[in-house]
Amino acid sequence: MSTLVSSQTLKPAAAITDPKQITAKPSADVEQGEESLSLQRLYMTRLVGDTAWSPDGKTICFVSNITGRNNLWLVPAEGGWPSQLTVSDHRQSNPAWSPDGKWIAYQSDYEGDEQWDIFFVSPTTGQVVNVTKTREVSEENPVWSSNGRYLAYMVKPKTSSSYEIDVFDTLMRETKHVTTDTPADKLNASPIWSKDGKYIVYTQAEAKGTNSNIFIADVRTGTSTLLTPHEGEKLYEASDISPDGKKVLVTSNAANDYQNVGLLDAATHKMKWLTEDKWEVAAGSFSLDGKSVTWRANVDGNTDLYIHNLISGKTTDLPLPKGVNSFGGAESSFSRDGSKLLYYHNGPNAPNEAWVYHLAAGKSTQVTHSLMAGIPADHMVEPFLVHYPSRDGKWTISAFVYVPHNMQRNGQNAAIVYIHGGPTSQTVNSFNRFIQHIVNQGYMVIAPNYRGSTGFGKEFQDANLFDMGGGDLQDVLAAADFVKATGYLDPKKLVVMGGSYGGYMSMMAVTKAPEVWAAGVPIVPFVNWFTEIENEDPVLQQSDLATMGDPKKNPELFRDRSPIFFVDKIKAPLLLLAGGHDPRCPKEETIQVADEIKKRGGVVDYKIYENEGHGFAKVENQIDAYQRVTDFLKAKVPPADCGCKLNE
Repeated sequence: MSTLVSSQTLKPAAAITDPKQITAKPSADVEQGEESLSLQRLYMTRLVGDTAWSPDGKTICFVSNITGRNNLWLVPAEGGWPSQLTVSDHRQSNPAWSPDGKWIAYQSDYEGDEQWDIFFVSPTTGQVVNVTKTREVSEENPVWSSNGRYLAYMVKPKTSSSYEIDVFDTLMRETKHVTTDTPADKLNASPIWSKDGKYIVYTQAEAKGTNSNIFIADVRTGTSTLLTPHEGEKLYEASDISPDGKKVLVTSNAANDYQNVGLLDAATHKMKWLTEDKWEVAAGSFSLDGKSVTWRANVDGNTDLYIHNLISGKTTDLPLPKGVNSFGGAESSFSRDGSKLLYYHNGPNAPNEAWVYHLAAGKSTQVTHSLMAGIPADHMVEPFLVHYPSRDGKWTISAFVYVPHNMQRNGQNAAIVYIHGGPTSQTVNSFNRFIQHIVNQGYMVIAPNYRGSTGFGKEFQDANLFDMGGGDLQDVLAAADFVKATGYLDPKKLVVMGGSYGGYMSMMAVTKAPEVWAAGVPIVPFVNWFTEIENEDPVLQQSDLATMGDPKKNPELFRDRSPIFFVDKIKAPLLLLAGGHDPRCPKEETIQVADEIKKRGGVVDYKIYENEGHGFAKVENQIDAYQRVTDFLKAKVPPADCGCKLNE
């Protein structure tokens, strides 16, 4: 049973459907290939990651790569000069400040291997303690109990496919298992403490990604109770518990197959829906007095933030610029006195920054400042939102198109089809360093949200199940059709590029449609379903088996969708990049395809970054990798001259 108390109609921005309406913006101030948008300068715009409030609300802990490594920093909540708290060559994330203010818990892995340990650091002395010290077991997502004695987190042995929930007693230095013996195709995630510290609410997700449940566990007895009994495949995810422990704030697609926000009664299991839109709405947190909740709404790649008053039923949107806005904080985006909200703003010409919203004044203060190195924001390109029909006529595909300033519609230009990973992910209207650089070099970019992407409802997200590299590849090829129809491009100057599943799709593109592409850049790809499933992390193995099937039962499909078996079809030169410690798409995937291409006399180059994992975290590697991509593209698919360079 469920009721709806507040329904809003979220309206997307107008999308372009006619390729001829794509136009280059003229600007006498922008020079093609200008130094201000070089890779070196763009990667000096530092990343701002996870954040956490101090108990007194005066300081914010945040993750940043200001030094070239993802470490913890502290900054006054009203803004100011940040100070570095941790110094490590290894990446760190998920800071959580203890209620007594004495420690900040966080997680850190080793050279990108995703074998995380939980650490404590003192915010006053910088003393660091490795709490878990388990190289063969990963501990993630630390969350403090309200009294500060206990820390809950997710835990997974390296050889296991299941995450469990553990609780660490910081006083007695003992660990208690809250969940045990979870089936191999399920994992427990996102532990949330009740305010009295007696219960933990968590989400149990299935490997297929189409069904999940919310449980509440008695910490003392370890007994879990299902809160979301349902029939069929539905997604339920808990995000917070009300201060009185009676309600759970939930994101779910159970109402209409689109992600929406509801209040789940912990005693009766009844749901009261707070939204019922046909976009992606995600729950945030309760206010400290329990009278309000927050959520964010992703509408065709732009995300806005909302506060909903549970007493009056009034929903208020925060007055923020368009782009990708999201809530920050660890356990809550609200400061502990309830006067402020911590959030992020990220836009096409604005890297992710932490901001504080003052509820009484209705105004925001910028806390971090990442856009450095003399980069003019107005020289960067804002993308066009476009829609085009899928080739089979089943779907409308959404994409973002970036057009260089001053590009001439003369049929001589080059373009990149830029494919996101996942596949359950989404290209959104956010800051992308490489795209801004390569567009300034003279390349148009289209970034499609092919079937299987998130953000467009359950049916669209499930549309590539057991068909990976099939219909979704056709959606990518239709993106190439769209940009060719703009009149800007030389149809022989198309590049396909992507990372992770986008790297796989890039390999599928150059093998299944070899005549379309002038070059390909697969980054951390997999190329062989058989070896990928055999060698990848057990969690991902369960996911692939659940979404693609069993290679032993359907070897023909797996062979057809494995680019390694069609290397002889490739006509385009390739550049492949991979991480030496990647547990998701092991480096052997890149090496085997490069070896096969070389055997056949094809053109291929590759680079393995031995101190990286799935993607590149170290700034020098980021710059090196994307400089290689830029040099490769300029050599193989040179851009046209826009005529806007300064006379030398």
